[in-house]
Amino acid sequence: MGIKGYKARIRLSGMNPADLDRICKQIKEIANKTGVEIRGPVPLPTKRLVVPVRKAPDGEGSETYDHWEMRIHKRLIDIAADERALRQIMRVQVPKDVNIEIVLES
Repeated sequence: MGIKGYKARIRLSGMNPADLDRICKQIKEIANKTGVEIRGPVPLPTKRLVVPVRKAPDGEGSETYDHWEMRIHKRLIDIAADERALRQIMRVQVPKDVNIEIVLES
């Protein structure tokens, strides 16, 4: 049925954890329907990007800063390499701010 001994590693990353969890739920449903072995989703450490910005535009006054932060949430899913399951996963609607990467590994 699938490619024997191979698995597909799916990496999801995005700024909204609710979107990632929704996509992970859809992938799990596909795996359950097709009867494919699945591991995950494994939440990976959240990357924090912090940018300090000076409040005063002209450099006068006291040195006060705003700290802007963007968080990148990540999930990892391993699924057995089954052609039917992978085709259905490729059809999942992914929002613009979510990155998805599918790699076939042995």
